[in-house]
Formats: sequence, C-alpha cells, structure tokens
Amino acid sequence: MVDDQHMAIPAMATRIQALAVELGFTMSCDNLTGALLRVLVASKPQSRILELGTGAGYSTAWILEGMDESSTLTTVEYDSALAEIARTVIQDLRVEFHVCDGAEFISSHHHEQYDIIFADTWPGKFHLLDEVLSMVKPSGLYIIDDLNPQPNWPEGHQSKVDELIQMLDQRKDYHYVKLNWSTGLMILTKK
Repeated sequence: MVDDQHMAIPAMATRIQALAVELGFTMSCDNLTGALLRVLVASKPQSRILELGTGAGYSTAWILEGMDESSTLTTVEYDSALAEIARTVIQDLRVEFHVCDGAEFISSHHHEQYDIIFADTWPGKFHLLDEVLSMVKPSGLYIIDDLNPQPNWPEGHQSKVDELIQMLDQRKDYHYVKLNWSTGLMILTKK
C-alpha cells in the first residue's frame, strides 16, 4: 500500500503551500498528517476544534475539508505574516483566526472545551501541556505531530521531544496511540 497514492489534497492547501514557500516557511504539516486530520475531524460532526499553530494555514485547510457545516475551528498563530496568508486564502465563516502568542491564548481560554485539539507549536505541546489537555472534552482528541527527528529541528530538540513523549506515556487519564508514520504522531483521547 502506498500511503499517499490517490490522495486528494485540498485546493486551498496547494495555494497556501506556494505562498508559504515564497515567504520561506517550510514547517507546514505533511500531506499524511493533513489527511489524518481530515479523517479524524470528519469523524466528529458538530465539533469545536482548536488548532495551536496555524502557520500559513496548510493544516487548517485539511481540517476545514473534514469539518461539517456545524463544526467550528479556532486557530492560533503568533507570526502575523503567516497568519495573513491563512486569512487571505481561507475565506470560511467556520474559522476564527487569532493572531497572538499561543501561551496567552491558552491562559485566557483555559476554561473552554474542545472536541479536537491539534497542537502544532510550543504552547500546548512543549509547555502548558496540562492546561491544554484540560481543554479536551471527554472522548475528545488531542493530536500532535513531528515526534520523529526532522531535518529542521534545532540542536537539543530531540531531548524535548523525548521528555514530552515520556510525560504523555505516564498519563493515566488518557488512552493514546503512537504512530511511527508520517512525521511521528500521538493521538490521545480523554478517558
């Protein structure tokens, strides 16, 4: 089986990728992660979804394609130039864009609950992890990627990833699966 054979890439994602490359941004999720996000989101109709780390909106486009009309997506990005690409290309009323520090967003929205959280940036993944996990509804999903070594990792990043995985391994309030696939993923669901 070829993982990406006959994969339907969202048209918005293709446009976003081109604009991101022009800006020099190469850290968007890969197509396999995008396809997984689309499927997981499609399995939860009428969902509230949180994406931490919009980037240029590549994963946002995949998430949107999986959403039904009753679902909503809140997406957070610190870099205003990247967020502008997403906001320009994505014209969808189901999306609420926040251009701010992820830690500030988490601190001011910690009382909110989401059916799915995709944490693709430092806040909510490498710090403020407990706060974000408390934002996942019962039977909700928490999804992270980039857990296998990546060529763009800064020196010393592997130890941070190892520590994150070890912390998640020890949690008793979530079921989880590790996927040594794509860029390395973990999916957790609240017990």
